[in-house]
Parts: sequence; structure tokens; C-alpha cells
Amino acid sequence: MSVCRPLLLALSLSLSLSGLLAGCASGIQFAGGGKDDGDAPPTEIITEQLIEAERRVLAEQSRQDLSPLIVANPAPYTIGQGDVLSIVVWDHPELAGSGMATAALDSGTAPPNAVQPGFAVDHLGRIQFPLIGLLQVEGQTEEQARALLTKKLARYIAQPSLTLRVQSYRSKRVYIDGEVKAPGLQAINDIPMTLVEALNRAGGMLPSADQSRIVIERGPGRYMINLRELVQKGVNPGSVMLKHGDVVRVHSRDESKVFVSGEVVTPRALTMHNGRLTLNEALGESGGVSPLSGDARQIYVVRKTPERTRVFQLDARVSGALAMAESFELRPKDVVYVAASPLANWNRQLSLLFPGALTSAVGVTTRP
Repeated sequence: MSVCRPLLLALSLSLSLSGLLAGCASGIQFAGGGKDDGDAPPTEIITEQLIEAERRVLAEQSRQDLSPLIVANPAPYTIGQGDVLSIVVWDHPELAGSGMATAALDSGTAPPNAVQPGFAVDHLGRIQFPLIGLLQVEGQTEEQARALLTKKLARYIAQPSLTLRVQSYRSKRVYIDGEVKAPGLQAINDIPMTLVEALNRAGGMLPSADQSRIVIERGPGRYMINLRELVQKGVNPGSVMLKHGDVVRVHSRDESKVFVSGEVVTPRALTMHNGRLTLNEALGESGGVSPLSGDARQIYVVRKTPERTRVFQLDARVSGALAMAESFELRPKDVVYVAASPLANWNRQLSLLFPGALTSAVGVTTRP
């Protein structure tokens, strides 16, 4: 009789508290779950209709006018302020720019800060050329500037023949930042500066780069580039043309994490795969719902939006739940929470109120 007394005491205490703990045994509750939760966000059940509505909203949000960036046939390079031009008038070496500096550079006797040979375009877009004086060349292509200079020299030289090219490109540049191997300035030259060209000049993207979150800032405009979606839409990323002053930022995948917590085998923070991660993938990478304590009826996704907090619920026991979980797209900073089963909650609350009561009772019954 004395052996059974601790066990009977523990069982009687647990039965007397069963009504008190019933409210805690069903896991977390949100508005719409059968309780008056005040300002708690309403729970939205994940269905095929909700998934389709979310897909349309996401497509609408990602739809932006990229026409200012898309250029099929880029224009040739135009001369700008700070560029250095190399001009050679054939049979007239006396008209070569900075001839003495060129000879010094060739002989290796020039100081380290020697002026680069050539004709520099000043802040007003002009060059100083012998016989002609100041010549406006800003905004012109190499061919246009050569034709203009040939016309001006024809007043002093019979049938002048000359070559003109940009020796140093210093007037236009773009800025590459973020998850690339060599962030920094990239000068725009005669090769069209497309997005792909700029990324390649920066050494390419790092493995941690998120190809779905490449931002191009142009003046007050801000364009979000998703390389995967561009290819799916049939848009060649090589047609995205950059301009002087553009800033390209490649975001890290670590900035787009999804957090999985609650009754899963391995709670963890997951990085999205180039902007994509489904609820099914998040649960799978976390080991799935815990078979000992998880409640498959209460799988929640908590999402903070600028307007409000939204809570989605999936009942994994219903027919087609796995297909819906695979179609439900998560977004950065989403929190996936799996609630505990009623039995797990009941055991935990009992252990908090009477620590060791059941353990000692079981120990008494197992003694020889």
C-alpha cells in the first residue's frame, strides 16, 4: 500500500489540474482560433485559393518598368570631361600632343607624377590643339570628333590625315558594391557597360550573393533586378545597360533569411535559394515536425508587412497539405512556427508546477 501511495498522489494531482491546464494544452492561439484575442492578427488558413492570391500579389509587386534599363542597340561611346585623347596627324609630328612628355615616358626618365601624354578634355568639354586652339569635343563620338578636327585642320594643312581615339576613359564610371570579388569603381569605355559586363569586371559574384536581389540605383530611381526572373521572362541580362553614376548593389543571401522554430527537429535560420524558399523546403531542411512533441495541425507562418502582421496556418493532416506546402512561397524574414501537441503542452505545464512528481512516482513503482 505504501508503494502505490506516491503514484496515486501524483495521478490525483494531475487529474485535478487537467481542467486548469486544458487552456494551455492546445498550443499558441491567434484570432479566429476560437478565442477572443483582442488585437491579435487573424489566422489565414492556407488553401489553394490563398496560394493563388498570394502568387498574384507577388507578381504584381515584382512587376516594375525596366524599360529605362533595357537597351537593344547601345550607342557608341561619347567623349566627356576628363577623357584623354590621342591625336596623330600623319606627316606632321610637330602637332603631336605632349611630345616631350611622350619621349620621357618612353625613355623611363619621366617623374612618377608626370602628365599623361595626349589631349585632355577640360571641364568645359574642350581640347587645346595646335593651329586650331580650343575645340569643343564633349558629347561627340571618336568618328565625329575626328571629322570635326579634320575639317578645322584643312584650313592650314592640305588634305590632313589623322587618327583620333580615346586614350584614357575618365569621364564616366559606375559603382559596384556588395557581394562581388572586387567592389569599387568601374570606368565606362568603348565596350558597352551592361550589368553582366560590370559584374564580370568586378570579378564576378561571390557564392553568398543573392542573384534575385541586385539593385540598380539611378538618380532618384531604384530598380530591383532578379536575374532568374529576367531569364524566365525571356529578357537577356546583357541588355540591361548602365549609365554614368549608376550604383549597383548585390545583396547577400544572409539578408533574406527565414526562421524556423517551435516543435521541429532542428530549429534554425535558413537562407533562401536566390529569393525562393517554400514552406515544404523550410520544414524539410529543419528535419520536419517533431514526431514526439509537434502538432501537425498547427504549422504557422508569421509575416510582418508594412501594413500589418499576417499569420498563416497549415493543417498538415488534411488531403493535399504537402502539395500546398510546396506551393506556398515564403518571403524574407518570415517565421515558421510549429506548435506543440496538446499532450506535450500538458506534460510541460505539469512538470513546471510539480517538478519531479511523476518521475519520483514512476521510480517508486519500479523499485524491487
